[in-house]
Order: sequence, then C-alpha cells, then structure tokens
Amino acid sequence: MSTPSRPPLSLPNGAQKLLLHSCCAPCSGEVMEAIQAAGIEYTIFFYNPNIHPQKEYLLRKEENIRFAEQHGIPFIDADYDTDNWFERAKGMEWEPERGVRCTMCFDMRFERTALYAHEHGFPVISSSLGISRWKNMEQINDCGARAAAPYPDMVYWDYNWRKKGGAARMIEISKRERFYQQEYCGCVYSLRDTNLHRKSQGRQLIKLGVLYYGDED
Repeated sequence: MSTPSRPPLSLPNGAQKLLLHSCCAPCSGEVMEAIQAAGIEYTIFFYNPNIHPQKEYLLRKEENIRFAEQHGIPFIDADYDTDNWFERAKGMEWEPERGVRCTMCFDMRFERTALYAHEHGFPVISSSLGISRWKNMEQINDCGARAAAPYPDMVYWDYNWRKKGGAARMIEISKRERFYQQEYCGCVYSLRDTNLHRKSQGRQLIKLGVLYYGDED
C-alpha cells in the first residue's frame, strides 16, 4: 500500500525545534513521520504517569523507544511518578472519560512537557494525543495552550493530525510496524470502566500485552 502524500508542515512563528509529547507508539507513528518528512528537528518527550499497571506502561514506552530509535529521534524518558498522578486524581475516580479527570491528566503531562521545553530551549511543544478519535481535541489543545502560557517564548502547536489522511496513515503505520495495540486509554480507571463495559456485553476482559496491530486481520 502506498503512503498518501502529506501536507507541508512548518512550526509556528518560524521556530526550528519542537518537543513532542508522546503518549504511545500507535498515536505517534504518523505524527513522527510527518514531522520528520517536513525536515523539522524534534525530540520525543515520554511522560505518562497515568498509564497503569507498570507492565502496560513499559510495553507502551518500549514500543515508542523502538520506533524513535528506528528513525534516529532523541527520546527523553521522564519520570513514572504515579503517586503524584493518583494524588491529583483524588475525588475524580468515577468521572467519565473525557471529563475533568482527563483534563487533570492532560494538564499534568503538558505542564511537565512545557517545563522541560523551557529548561532545554524548545520554543514549541505539541503532542500526539490529539490524533486519536477517542480523545477530545479541543480539551487536549486547551490543556496544551494552558501549559505553554507561563512561558512567553513558548507556544503550543495545535496542528490537527487527524486531517488530510493523518488518521488513516496512523493505522497504516501501526499495522506496518506491528505496534502493541492497547485496548484502553491508559489509567486504572479507564481499564476498570472498559472492563465493566465489556463484562456487561458478555465480552472477554482485557488481556495486557497480547494484541498487536495486524493480529486481528
């Protein structure tokens, strides 16, 4: 299958360097290849303390590292400070997906991304989170812009990675690379709610680390 041509990309304000927050390899594949095809210098920042359990976290991170190394892209492995995440999530345990708990989670991850960018001279930050159709793009972009706002020389790049074939290429790349195919957003509450829904439909519960893109074909 031939890969459709991508639209030309350029960073905001004529910037030359980008810090890209990555949530996982499947969401990042198209974003990374599109940025690289445009000749933009970028670094991956992996900060996702929401991912539970640790087995799942390591699977997602290792897939992301594999793809970054394959493309020669620097990869920043940030802290897995789950205690901090659970502290922030207190009182939000039963909030629905895309609700205030997700806003908190995006805020937390983007705040750390923006801080690292500020400390290491990245004028632009962005994230692969928005390419997923399961996410609220407006919610993500609001969190990204809010995280960048304290730094006068930094902007959040809110490019719509889903458009002009981006979402289709994401799936194509995931199958080509046989990325690990996670079956829930990432946090323990997402895992709980996804399994509750599956149980209500008589479906099998999630088995961590068993499904890769292409296995279901």
